[in-house]
Amino acid sequence: MSLTDDQLDLRDAVRSFLAGRPGAPWSRFAAELGVAGLAVPEEYGGAGCGMAETAVVCEELGRVMAPYPYLQTAVLAVEAIKAAGDPAAMARLLPGIADGSVTATVLFPGDAELTLDGDRLTGTARYALDGELVLAFVGGELVEAVPSSRTPHTPLDQSRPLSTLTFAGVPVLRLGEGTDWAAVRDLGVIALAAEQVGGAARCLEAAVEYAGERHQFGRPIGSFQAVKHKAADLLLLVESARSAAMAAARSAGRERPTLAAMAGSYCSEAYLSASGENIQIHGGIGVTWEHSAHRHFKRATSDAQLFGPPQAHRARLAAAAGL
Repeated sequence: MSLTDDQLDLRDAVRSFLAGRPGAPWSRFAAELGVAGLAVPEEYGGAGCGMAETAVVCEELGRVMAPYPYLQTAVLAVEAIKAAGDPAAMARLLPGIADGSVTATVLFPGDAELTLDGDRLTGTARYALDGELVLAFVGGELVEAVPSSRTPHTPLDQSRPLSTLTFAGVPVLRLGEGTDWAAVRDLGVIALAAEQVGGAARCLEAAVEYAGERHQFGRPIGSFQAVKHKAADLLLLVESARSAAMAAARSAGRERPTLAAMAGSYCSEAYLSASGENIQIHGGIGVTWEHSAHRHFKRATSDAQLFGPPQAHRARLAAAAGL
């Protein structure tokens, strides 16, 4: 699926920033490009764009395995707050997210063991994405709460920090009832799928570049039929994954859960395959600490568990088809 001219400009701006300012803090990335507020309505300081534009940013972040909290802040938190529909909460929380001064995370049922007793929240989220503002779907409501404690993990993919958040009867602010948390989570699945496409695309590029540089028997290894076949298969895989992710990003209504599950399954496995083949083509150098190949493999492996493994997404598709 092709991008619009505006989306191409957005892609180029994000790619240029990431290439020219490695290590720039989140606040600078969010403020200079305005990407943290892409999905934030204009009246709250955002651009009022849709999921398709957000996915463009996610793909670029995935290419370089950027450690920015974009997924949990600009996607999950923004969409959760919008879905709750409380004008006062949106006016209080969304401007800070849009200008990059606030990071956030969202806890979903099934991913966290939480109970709400009156206005007090108790429980634990063992593997939560990092964010200053913590929102949780619990008891049919979206609430805001300050954890009693945060215990950081040392994850396989160190570019995506995770923490255990503990709530010991902490007070909450109620942001909305009856919110469709599954719809918000599906948007997270779609955003992650776009990140995975970016990572897979970069693995393909790196493999092709190395195959043209590395010589064996007096010729580039990319001239050997076996390597050509690997590269051709990866190209088909990456382009198919991109189509799946963009179709999900442009979807709406009742078709979105199905397309989100499809993208979640296909893009997870595409990234895993691309990162593995990238290491194979690089050989031993691909697993050295300094090389990016093994880091892509680690991110692909951890991403495949973030919103459930590919098998879980396929189970959703099977259930939707009545199988």
